Amino acid sequence: MARADVRAAMQERILETADRLFYGQGIRAVGVDTIAAEIGISKRTLYNHFPSKDDLIVAYLSRRLKPAPPSDRPPLEQILGAFDRLERTIATGVFRGCPFVNAVAELKEPAHAANKIALAFKEQRRAWFQGLLERLGIEDAEPLSMQLQLLTDGAIAAAIVRGDPKVAAAAREAAMVLLKAAGVSSSKTRH
Repeated sequence: MARADVRAAMQERILETADRLFYGQGIRAVGVDTIAAEIGISKRTLYNHFPSKDDLIVAYLSRRLKPAPPSDRPPLEQILGAFDRLERTIATGVFRGCPFVNAVAELKEPAHAANKIALAFKEQRRAWFQGLLERLGIEDAEPLSMQLQLLTDGAIAAAIVRGDPKVAAAAREAAMVLLKAAGVSSSKTRH
């Protein structure tokens, strides 16, 4: 295996471990010592790949910043499906909320790069909703896209507090009310 491949493989192992531990236990609760020990490497090796814990946090969040995959499904089905997926995710029992919001809340550093990544993620999701709303013929889709994003965020927060995946179904129903008020037909609300 080439040196670059070995380096990339180690970097991926570090990121996978950091992802699991940061998301499962919290960014502040997990130190680089714990991550290195979990992998079976020295802190020096970890720091050769990520010069600081902040660099590792940024890489962890950047790795999770993925656009929604394109879909040929009808826009309404995709919008409502987002709430269905959220309900299934919450029901897994390992759901700890939005990793981006968690990072911002834990770090409490407005200038930290994690804040920019979190904002980019939230904007990416809002823009995804907006694109689907525009495909549905909504002329001024931006405000409604923000409302749908807020419903998603609210469902995540409520699920953390209540421990009940059904809050996502309630958010789905609220989304349908907003969509109907915007003139979207509900003839294809279930998939």
